[in-house]
Amino acid sequence: MSEDLIKLGALAAHRLLASGEVTSVELVSAAARRIATVEPAVNALPTLCLERARAQAQAADRARQAGQKTLLGGLPIVVKDNNDVGGVRTTGGTPIFRTRIAEVSDRTIAILESNGAIVLGKSNLSELGGAQTTNAVHGTTRNPYDTRLTCGGSSGGAAVALATGETWLAHGNDLGGSLRIPAAFCNVTGLRPTPGRVPRKRLANPFDTMAVEGPMARDVADLALMFDAMVGFDPGDPLTSPNSEPPFLDAAASPYKPDRLAVSVDLGELPIGDDIRIAMAELMRLFERAGITVATDSPDVAGAMDAFLALRGSSFLAAWDPFMAEYRSQFPKPVMEDIERGRHQAGAALAAAERYRAELFRRTIDFLDTHRFLVCPATQAMPFPVETLFLAELEGRKLSTYLDWISITAIWSLTGCPAISVPVGFSKDGLPIGIQILAHPRREADLFHLAAWIEREIGLSRVPIDPRSSKRTQSGMMGI
Repeated sequence: MSEDLIKLGALAAHRLLASGEVTSVELVSAAARRIATVEPAVNALPTLCLERARAQAQAADRARQAGQKTLLGGLPIVVKDNNDVGGVRTTGGTPIFRTRIAEVSDRTIAILESNGAIVLGKSNLSELGGAQTTNAVHGTTRNPYDTRLTCGGSSGGAAVALATGETWLAHGNDLGGSLRIPAAFCNVTGLRPTPGRVPRKRLANPFDTMAVEGPMARDVADLALMFDAMVGFDPGDPLTSPNSEPPFLDAAASPYKPDRLAVSVDLGELPIGDDIRIAMAELMRLFERAGITVATDSPDVAGAMDAFLALRGSSFLAAWDPFMAEYRSQFPKPVMEDIERGRHQAGAALAAAERYRAELFRRTIDFLDTHRFLVCPATQAMPFPVETLFLAELEGRKLSTYLDWISITAIWSLTGCPAISVPVGFSKDGLPIGIQILAHPRREADLFHLAAWIEREIGLSRVPIDPRSSKRTQSGMMGI
């Protein structure tokens, strides 16, 4: 029974909960057994709170038996280790907070718990920045498709926990690609929402629009189910507003083929791995066979990473400067470079970044007015060895910063447009490949429609994998 339960998608498990065929306690027990089995191979969930989860599950079962309904109905989830869960350790992957115990769940997690989420534990992440899931507190998380390789980041533990069947849903967050990159590396889905859709944890700058909270799941319908349980107004996040739209799950349940869209493999200037280029070419052929008008184009993004780095430096300085006097030696070198960039860049440089961002936003909106969607890779490279913190060279091109290899996601974080990450196949070596789809702000429903159509047409398997078998044998674009 336990093995059968972990194979279920979140939506299927949710239906069994609603019908009374399974209990939340049984789901927590099934997850606990799966975690004990696969964790030694991947290190995705370094902090567990299973007794707390069992108590939550018992309460959820009693409430459901009494006729009370919630959006998630007692489904287990995992929470990224930079968000607070009441009574559980939150380290952020840094020794600075190694022993910190959260008093209460933060606003992002509180809304999930109020909607019936049961928290199993905390998922591993990068150390304060970057897109590799490794840190000085919990060590490295490994890609379940090949445990010699990275799972991406920074929400890497969340993606791995989903891919291996340790959980049914996962929380994450995204500043430069952290919900999209690990989803692509692990054959799962992730959504970077429009800023203001999901209430955020306490931030140094509550008016920031680059850092967002969002869902991860094994497939598009499960992703929509969790997103429905995250959106809404919270007075602690001034960007939020009440949501009066139909459930996003309705959109995911209605796959939609648009009449037109745009595709760009490299945004006109970025180095992209050959396996990813091959997958994108096959995807374009799928679109064309389906009768979709495809434009091979993108907004002009020249100079976008300069603006991203300037704004990131400013936000990192605001967040971390109060810790400098006591903990300077605890910051990883690349993160310290971000902080120092924020400290020393001229006001004119920051103003130029803001001006560029506004211009990029207007160009992107004009582009989406014409094409509706922009489809491009979710990563520029395939998963690389876990010992490599970031790529210094890609496709023969020298990269100048530790973030250059994630430019294809970081650039779109500047715009405030939502982006969904969807798997589209595997390389010849059996490693997952994912795309991201961009749409107008607050058009997440459109993303769910299109992503569900792509998912249906490609038909990839989403059965949890066993990382103990390490190197996988899947290959090719399945279902096209």
